[in-house]
Amino acid sequence: MNWGKYRNLIFYIITIAVFSCLMYFFIIEGQTLEIKENIITKTTTGSTWENFQESFKTNLHHPLALLLAQIVTIILTARLFGWICMKIKQPTVIGEMIAGIVLGPSLVGMYFPEFSAFLFPKESLGNLQFLSQLGLILFMYIVGMELDLSVLRKKAHDAVVISHASIIIPFALGIGLSYFIYREFAPDGIQFTSFALFIAISMSITAFPVLARIVQERNLQKTKLGTIVITCAAADDITAWCILAAVIAIVKAGSFTSSIYVILMAIAYVFLMIKIVRPFLKRIGDLQAGKNTISKPMVAIFFLTLILSSYATEVIGIHALFGAFMAGAIMPENARFRTLFIDKVEDVALVLLLPLFFVFTGLRTQIGLLNDSHLWMTAGFIILTAVVGKFAGSALTAKFVGINWKESLTIGALMNTRGLMELIVLNIGYDLGVLGPEIFAMLVIMALFTTFMTGPALDFINFIFKSKKDEDQPLHENDSKYRVLLSFDNPESGSTLLKLAHDFTNKMNGNKSITAMNIAPVNEMHAYDTNEYENSKFQNVIEKSHELNLEVTTLFKASTDIENDLTSISNKGHYDLLLIMLGKSMYEGSLLGRLLGFTTKIINPEKLLNTVKGKGSIFNNSPFDDFTLQILDKTNIPVGVLVEKDFHAADKVFVPIFNLSDFYLLEYAKRLINNNNSQVIILDAAGQIRHNIEVKELIRSIEQVAPNHITLYNEKKIEKEFLNSQDLMLISSKSWKNLIDTKSLWLSDIPSTLIISNP
Repeated sequence: MNWGKYRNLIFYIITIAVFSCLMYFFIIEGQTLEIKENIITKTTTGSTWENFQESFKTNLHHPLALLLAQIVTIILTARLFGWICMKIKQPTVIGEMIAGIVLGPSLVGMYFPEFSAFLFPKESLGNLQFLSQLGLILFMYIVGMELDLSVLRKKAHDAVVISHASIIIPFALGIGLSYFIYREFAPDGIQFTSFALFIAISMSITAFPVLARIVQERNLQKTKLGTIVITCAAADDITAWCILAAVIAIVKAGSFTSSIYVILMAIAYVFLMIKIVRPFLKRIGDLQAGKNTISKPMVAIFFLTLILSSYATEVIGIHALFGAFMAGAIMPENARFRTLFIDKVEDVALVLLLPLFFVFTGLRTQIGLLNDSHLWMTAGFIILTAVVGKFAGSALTAKFVGINWKESLTIGALMNTRGLMELIVLNIGYDLGVLGPEIFAMLVIMALFTTFMTGPALDFINFIFKSKKDEDQPLHENDSKYRVLLSFDNPESGSTLLKLAHDFTNKMNGNKSITAMNIAPVNEMHAYDTNEYENSKFQNVIEKSHELNLEVTTLFKASTDIENDLTSISNKGHYDLLLIMLGKSMYEGSLLGRLLGFTTKIINPEKLLNTVKGKGSIFNNSPFDDFTLQILDKTNIPVGVLVEKDFHAADKVFVPIFNLSDFYLLEYAKRLINNNNSQVIILDAAGQIRHNIEVKELIRSIEQVAPNHITLYNEKKIEKEFLNSQDLMLISSKSWKNLIDTKSLWLSDIPSTLIISNP
């Protein structure tokens, strides 16, 4: 016997046996010590099952277990409502705000009180508030980083008048509003000045992050309007947070004179951050110039700056969030560096911790307190004041400085967006005792309404000012051109699709139009580095177009719903062919995936909806990924889906024809022959070509123009070697599905394949 073979196994068994015996010996001997120390062994009553149940209930109510259960519930609910809002073209932050209210006493607490009491008992809210405050600190750090002070300095002269008018007008209206509601809604013992200042600041705030996302999604970032409105919002944020810091100091001190020392300390703190800390961080940031990663010591330095800054402002008395905002604003101004750092912070802050704040706010929001018409009329009056102050104030000021009515109203609609920033202000007021439960609920409703109305208001403004030119814009001057749209997600796939488009149109000269499009998720881009992001995406495409001597139109769009935007652009653009890559993930796009980042092939919400309507099966057995299925289903033009296997040129093309419905593929084969001199082999798999006069005539006409470029192949069996010798296979989407389902063809056996749908 070869003992060397079993050496490790024998050693393992002996080691386990020896040390198990040693542990047993010490346990037995240790039990004798209990008798000498007069230790009484604990006895349990009841059955083993009852003891387990008791232990399980104790574990369920353990603070850590309860906190983890709360986090899971909150994230799932927030992602669900965020996804719903995204589908109806609303910012996801609205869905997350609604999720917080739903989980609070206004809905779950009212209709499922036992569940609410179990999941959110009062004694657990302290932990939730603590974590949500951490999330807010990280979020305000990101907001500060997204404010590019260099851009603000360059553009401030264009926007400072609009920005400050958009603060002072609603601020004044807010103080006027406070005069009418102070006696009824101010908590006992709160001075009018404190109450009025918080109402005024809640009227004046603008949600810069939400506004920046809307500007990107509507492709306004490159326009003068986009630059002005982002600069306005940035200046608005800085001004509003400085005013808020002063308001907090006044409220805590009790009067303006008592707060002078706090304000002086705050000014000294700001001076220290700008003149000393900021140059220090710039020198550190310069060490990272040109690098694609940030080292851990560097991350530690910036996080320490954040924490110390937040600590300083909390101790001074102007709230830790102002310190976090300031720490972000003085970060090195290099957009690439800020983007890298935001990527490190954003996922934890926005996905994990920030939803806790929404729910904590929702737990405080008791819409049930507004139980009569007078209270709802007051809430309506608050909303009206907020909209008039911010929307009308910004729009009229923009018109006064010389901007046309359409852009002025657009600025007003965007500046009226309050979003999460409003909730932060309201929670600070609630924590300080300045806002009572009723007025707090009204102001939360106002924040939701003004954020929700932004999208519809922008659409309505565009509709009102829609000119004849805008209406005719989708139509092309020369509809005889063959128009190809290629949509790509990464630079490599863009250049590959462009080469394929070139093979289809090479010799068409002026009778062709090729558009390369990239639709990027709006949350992947910093508000100020969109140009850099776009250039990096199109670099390969532009280089390939120069190499092919091909004129290409580039189209870039930031989007919260890539599928719908892609299909909308394809359908409205009067294109003849859309080229896309087969998606990498076979499961991307289902509801669970959108909530958690992964999906299952079994359940898909849109498939489920179609099943209920009688349009499909609940089980998704398609060989296409979900993104591709959505495109095929919603586009009204032919779609070519490329399965790429080191594609270089369509010189040798294989076209299998399985039934009469596949004959449209011959038109695409004809284009490749005419424009690329491709050698095309047609497989008559079903034996239907030789019996069809129309198809035979088409093949004959191709042979007359390009003899020896098309071959009819009647073999039933497809040899692997034959397939490997081809550059490209053209196949219909229906036949592709049948081949994959029946395992007649394995993906490893085929060359690059273009799956063409015929709508």
